[in-house]
Amino acid sequence: MNKNLDSKILWKVWKHNAETKPDKDAIVLWFAGEEPFRWTFKNLYAKAEEYAYALRKNGIKKDEVVAIILKHNIEFYPIYMGISLAGAIPAVLAYPNPRLHPDKFRQGIEGMSKRSGLDWIVSERSLEEIIAPLVNHETSTIKGIQFALEWDLSEEKDPAIVSDIIETQNSIKSSDPFLLQHSSGTTGLQKPVLLSHKAVLDHVQNYAEAIHFSESDKVASWLPLYHDMGLIAAYHIPLAYGMTQIQIDTFEWVMIPSLLLEVVSKEKASLSWLPNFSYNLMADKIQDEDIEEIGDISLESWRMIINCSEPVRYESHKKFYERFSKYGLKKHVLATCYAMAETTYAVTQTEPGVDPAFIYADRNAMSAGKIVANSSIDNSRICVSSGKLVNGCEIKIVDDNRIPVGDDAIGEVVIKSVSMFDGYRNYPEKTAEAVQDGWYYSGDFGFKHNGNYYVIGRKKDVIIAAGNNIYPEDVEDTLSKVEGVIPGRVVAFGEYDEEIGSEQVSVIVETNISLRDDQKQLKMAILKAGMLMDVTIKKIYLVPARWLIKSSAGKPSRKANKERINNNENIEWV
Repeated sequence: MNKNLDSKILWKVWKHNAETKPDKDAIVLWFAGEEPFRWTFKNLYAKAEEYAYALRKNGIKKDEVVAIILKHNIEFYPIYMGISLAGAIPAVLAYPNPRLHPDKFRQGIEGMSKRSGLDWIVSERSLEEIIAPLVNHETSTIKGIQFALEWDLSEEKDPAIVSDIIETQNSIKSSDPFLLQHSSGTTGLQKPVLLSHKAVLDHVQNYAEAIHFSESDKVASWLPLYHDMGLIAAYHIPLAYGMTQIQIDTFEWVMIPSLLLEVVSKEKASLSWLPNFSYNLMADKIQDEDIEEIGDISLESWRMIINCSEPVRYESHKKFYERFSKYGLKKHVLATCYAMAETTYAVTQTEPGVDPAFIYADRNAMSAGKIVANSSIDNSRICVSSGKLVNGCEIKIVDDNRIPVGDDAIGEVVIKSVSMFDGYRNYPEKTAEAVQDGWYYSGDFGFKHNGNYYVIGRKKDVIIAAGNNIYPEDVEDTLSKVEGVIPGRVVAFGEYDEEIGSEQVSVIVETNISLRDDQKQLKMAILKAGMLMDVTIKKIYLVPARWLIKSSAGKPSRKANKERINNNENIEWV
C-alpha cells in the first residue's frame, strides 16, 4: 500500500514524489536516433510550477478547460502538470495526422469545443493557421491559443500571481475535477469524460494491488495520451506511484515498431499496455535485421504486457510470443485487462505471472446468447479472459431488458466503480442513457465463466442475421487469414435487407490485388471462408491498402467505414 496516495490530490502526490525521490527518473523521452531526455521527479515538478505561473499570468483561471495539442515533446509533461497546478483542467487532444485534411481536424476540435466547453488551446505555432479560425468563430467557446513553448519562464515572478495560485491550490478538494478526456472515436462527437482527483488516485491504489506495483517497475509506452490507456495507465499511474515511465513518440513507433523492444531492453522496462492490433503489427513488421541494428536485446525485464482496449485475440498473443520468445520474452508476461475512460481505467485484470484463461466457445451456442465450451477449435471461437475484478469494481451481465443473467450467458457488461466518472460533461442526455442507479452500461458484450470475465465485442456492432447473433470480430479474424487479404485490415458490419427483413453481413477488405480477374477470385475465396464458419457474406467491398478509417484507438472503425463505403466514395487503385 502506497500511503503517499492517501492525500487524494494529484499535485500533492507529485510534490511528495519530487521531495522524496528528487533524482529518480520520472519521465524518459525517447526519440529515434537521439539520446533520451530524462525528467527527474524534482526537475519535472519545478518546471510544472513555472508553467503554472505562466499559464495564470496569461489569463487561464481555475476550472477552465485547457486542451493540449502538441507533438511528442519534452515540455508536454510539465505543461500538462502546470495546468493542474494552476487549478485548471487539462484535456489532451490528438495531434493531426499528416494525412488528415486540415478541415477534418478543425471540425473535430470544433465539435469537442461545443460539447466539452474548451476554454483554451495550448499548441505550437505550426498549427496556428489551422486552429485560429476556431477562436475567431462567433459560436466558439475557445478564448485563445497559448503558445507555451515560446514562453520565457525565467522572468521574475509577480507575488500577487504566486499568492493567487497558492490560494487556488488550497481550495481544491479531492472531489473537484482533475482532467477531461474524450472517449475513443473516429468521426462525430466524442463524449467528454470528467474525472476527479479522488477517482484517479483511488484507481491508482486499487490497480496497484491488482498488478503488484513496485516503485522499481518501469513503464514503456508508445500510446497516445489522448486515449485513456496512454493517459491513465502509462502516464498518470506511474507518475503518481513514483515509477519511471519511458515515453515513445506514437508516430515514430508506427514507422519503427522495434523502438518499443529497444526501449524495454535498454531501460529494463517491466510494464507495458498495448491494444490487440499492435501484437500483430510488431510480430509481422519487425524483422530480424531491425533487431540486429539495435544490437543485443533482452526482453527478460518485461513482467507484464497488458492487452487492453479491444477484444483480446488468442492468435495475437500466440504470434507475438512465438516471434519474440527467442529474445527472452516469457509466455506468462502476456496479460489482459478490461478498461474504459468512464471508470478511470481498469475494471478487470489477470493475475501477474499467470497465463490468461481461455475457452473454446461453440459458435452456434454463442449465436443464441450462450457459452458452451468445446474441446477443440472446430466451430469454436477462442475467447480469452480479461481477468477478475479489480478492487473497488463490480460487474453484472444483463439482457436486453437490463435484467441480470447467470454465468455462461452473453449480455451487456454493466459496471459500478469507486473510480467512476462524474458524467459526460455538458451531455446530460448521454449520461442519463449510460448511467442508471450508479451503474454504467458499457455497451460491451461479455460473459462470466469460472470466475473470469470475458469481453467479446460491442453491442451495437453485433450483426443479427436471420435471428442469429454474428460477432464481426469472428468474421474479421477469419477473413484476415485469406490469401490476398491484408491481415487485420478487414471490417464486418450488418446492412439491412428489405427483401428478407433482416440484416446481411457485409465486409470491407483491404488488398493489394488490383486486377479485376484476380479480385473476382479473391471474392470467391472470401465467400468460401465465410461459409466454413456458417456465415453468408452478402456484399464484399475490396479497397486498396490504407483505405480504412481508424479510430482514435488505432483500430479500423466499423461505423465510419460503413458510412464511407455507403457514400459511394471512389476507390482508386494504385
